[in-house]
Amino acid sequence: MNNRIKEQFWGFVKTPPLWNKTPLFGLTQFEFPQIKETDDFSPTYEIPELNSNFVLGKRMEFFFDHLLQHSEKYEVIVKNLQIFKGKITLGEIDFLIKDRKTSTPYHIELVYKFYLYDPSFKDPAARWIGPNRKDSLLQKISRLEEQQLPLLYEKETLQILNNYNLPVNEIEQQVCFKATLFLPKGIKQPDTREINTSCFAGYWIRIGDFTNFEYGDKLFHSPPKQDWPIDPSANEEWVTYIEIHFQIMELLQKKRSPLIWMRSGNNYFERFFVVWW
Repeated sequence: MNNRIKEQFWGFVKTPPLWNKTPLFGLTQFEFPQIKETDDFSPTYEIPELNSNFVLGKRMEFFFDHLLQHSEKYEVIVKNLQIFKGKITLGEIDFLIKDRKTSTPYHIELVYKFYLYDPSFKDPAARWIGPNRKDSLLQKISRLEEQQLPLLYEKETLQILNNYNLPVNEIEQQVCFKATLFLPKGIKQPDTREINTSCFAGYWIRIGDFTNFEYGDKLFHSPPKQDWPIDPSANEEWVTYIEIHFQIMELLQKKRSPLIWMRSGNNYFERFFVVWW
């Protein structure tokens, strides 16, 4: 794929926030910096860390920082601020930034997730889970509320804030929570009024539903996780149903649910997960 990192960057930028202006779970969504898509952005040159760091979450942090650094509205005070109590790490604050106009300081926690809707849970809020069932929306909200956001008020953090001349009572806490959502194939969109419907991007199935009858004439690609934000239309390498079926089976045996890009006639693209559970 040409300009792979650039495509990752724009995939991140275009991923919608999980909710809009009305707070969800008591959390306020950060107003994402506006940026126009141009051809002169060279991420491998401007963000050299991407050459060595391949973890999806860290990539998104670099992209977010890049946006803030090029923003006319915000100034980055400090990022990835680790808080220690003696030799024990209490946690890390993602970003402390300042509005250039109002001088309002913000503590921003960045979240970038892919969630699948599992209707087997009784609680509707518990139905959003990670592709491998290792995490969930509620778990992440709980971590934000109980660990990440309260970290700002720890005694050890307050000492550091003094060095930046930041009174803690003036700092507003927000989250930049971007997400891509997938429903079970064939299910109607659930009544999730609080959730931004622009986040719905595809569906999920089990391997028994991935039949030659329905999918045999299509072309496929299973991107590595760091490429998940990319629009499938940017991909150039495609394989047949037989080839992708073999790849999927290998991943399912390892209890890994792959994201699949599908290309059909007239360059129509779809995204879906094949889950192991």
